[in-house]
Amino acid sequence: MILLSIVSQTFKTGAKMNKKQLVAKLAGSLNQSKADAERTFDTITNTILDALKNDDSVKIAGFGTYKVAKRKARIGRNPRTGEQIQIAASQKVKFLPAKALKEVFNK
Repeated sequence: MILLSIVSQTFKTGAKMNKKQLVAKLAGSLNQSKADAERTFDTITNTILDALKNDDSVKIAGFGTYKVAKRKARIGRNPRTGEQIQIAASQKVKFLPAKALKEVFNK
């Protein structure tokens, strides 16, 4: 699995990777131009985003699951004043790593 090998190689060296560097690695792994690899990457990320916007989860075998978690509205406290404030309901994206991905880092 190309993505898993790129992730494990990057984190073993302690380096940080941005989109440009990830696209360059994909281009090399897939024997594509960087422009084609970037279009491929953008298509994948846009497909994941569209699924999440439609309240679907995205499960990538051996890598993990992306899903939208909904948080209810609640009452919180301002840490400076201690005053109660209303915190609006919100949504966030959660990533749950697959067993194979966890094993890469817990050898």
